[in-house]
Amino acid sequence: MKEEYDFSNAIKNPYAKKLKKQITINIDAETIDYFKLQSDYLGIPYQTLINLYLADCAKNGKQLQMSWI
Repeated sequence: MKEEYDFSNAIKNPYAKKLKKQITINIDAETIDYFKLQSDYLGIPYQTLINLYLADCAKNGKQLQMSWI
């Protein structure tokens, strides 16, 4: 290992803005089961699928439509 490194030619990580943040969230078991079934069908992890869905909602400014009737 070197005593000193030269970072003068270093470039910024282009994926730094895409870093993920771990959180804790309570989600109904039925909702998790739904995304797990979808993930099995699509062949991607269910947490990735949930992240993709939420990212799409945020990107497109989707508003939740709820009815309490």
